[in-house]
Amino acid sequence: MYPILFTIPGLDFPIKAFGLTVVIGFLLGTNVYDRLVARYASGAVEKRAAFSAVPIWVLVGVLIGARLLYVVVETLQGSSVGQAFLAQPWKVIAYWEGGLVMYGGAAGAIVGGLWCAARHGLPLGVVLALGIVGAYVGLCIGRLGCLLVGDDYGRIVPPAFADAPFPLVIHVPDPLPAGSLFGEENSGQTLWATQVWMSLNALGLALLGARHLRHRRWAGQTGVLVLLGYSITRGLIECFRGDAVRGLWFGGLLSTSQIISIALGLTCLVVLLKNRSRDERPLPAPVRAG
Repeated sequence: MYPILFTIPGLDFPIKAFGLTVVIGFLLGTNVYDRLVARYASGAVEKRAAFSAVPIWVLVGVLIGARLLYVVVETLQGSSVGQAFLAQPWKVIAYWEGGLVMYGGAAGAIVGGLWCAARHGLPLGVVLALGIVGAYVGLCIGRLGCLLVGDDYGRIVPPAFADAPFPLVIHVPDPLPAGSLFGEENSGQTLWATQVWMSLNALGLALLGARHLRHRRWAGQTGVLVLLGYSITRGLIECFRGDAVRGLWFGGLLSTSQIISIALGLTCLVVLLKNRSRDERPLPAPVRAG
């Protein structure tokens, strides 16, 4: 676990693992999206600038949505952080103090990306499907940043699993490195490796989505299926999480992410059922290199 990777000599400026992995993830996800656009989107050449503008608005949506949901959750829970937001509203934009929620970022990304697509007259279903596949590639990298900083950690494993290998579990160092978010109570403990699971889950969904693009019956089908898969898998992984900061409701029965997963999963099921007879094929065939 390396919360701070290195410090720039002479500037005393730390390069933090989470920020760097998020940047790398965004760039890689954008590259995958651009390649998918070139392969699957009609008019990709003529509307190249319009398609290329989508990731910028996705990033804006991520930053706004992820922060906004964090503020809402902390405020509704009445936590000390939430009280600070009420007392000092300017702290809402204090990103450097930490505090982002992935589901809020996902919602913001979808809104920002689709708004940009609509503004430029791009097909919304196509942008949704291709953007989500690229986004989950980026999320795979970003979740590794959670592991490096000790965020989104799992519960302490039962004794029977104490000797299980990585990536099933992780052994938290003692003492903790500077800047770690594991918390002193987890120093030296063996935890479920939920950060790694979420990273592998994102990669798996991206690969499944990329494969399904070849067989989709309507433009946005792949995006809806990937979101349905994520709602199920994320809800299950949450059962192994140990950080209460993400927000727990109904006496700890459900986390914020599980509540959103249920709502998202039901929404995706409704959309898929309503479109079960829909068939817009032939859709644009993949463009083969050479």
